[in-house]
Amino acid sequence: MAAGHIEEIQFPEWLSNVVLVPKPGGKWRMCIDFRDLNKTCPKDFYPLPRIDQLVDSTSGCELLSMMDASQGYHQIMLAPEDRKKVSFITSEGTFCYVAMPFGLNNAGATYQRLVDKIFHSQIGRNIEVYIDDMLVKRKKAEEHVRT
Repeated sequence: MAAGHIEEIQFPEWLSNVVLVPKPGGKWRMCIDFRDLNKTCPKDFYPLPRIDQLVDSTSGCELLSMMDASQGYHQIMLAPEDRKKVSFITSEGTFCYVAMPFGLNNAGATYQRLVDKIFHSQIGRNIEVYIDDMLVKRKKAEEHVRT
């Protein structure tokens, strides 16, 4: 809750299960099982870039920089009327997401559409984007450092 990604909710429309998944090092990650909700949502067929084309686009580049948009999905706020659909229950109470969580059927397409809009003038020229992974590329290393 401190990060601002979830809030307590009183009357959710949907209630998804919490699943604990082991992480390396013996810690646990709390995941929400949105499978039932995903079955009811229409599929967004927004196209994702093809990996082979992204790899081919780097041919001849002297320097590449990879970036991962950490917590990228959580930068997209959900509409208030949709928050009660992405709720879950714990021993501490019932909560809902206020930002887009991982595991939703259309989260990847929604995020890709957003980054395509943000970087549209640079995609294919200086940057390639695959959901939350970004690749900055330049043919000449000295140009890469300058930009």
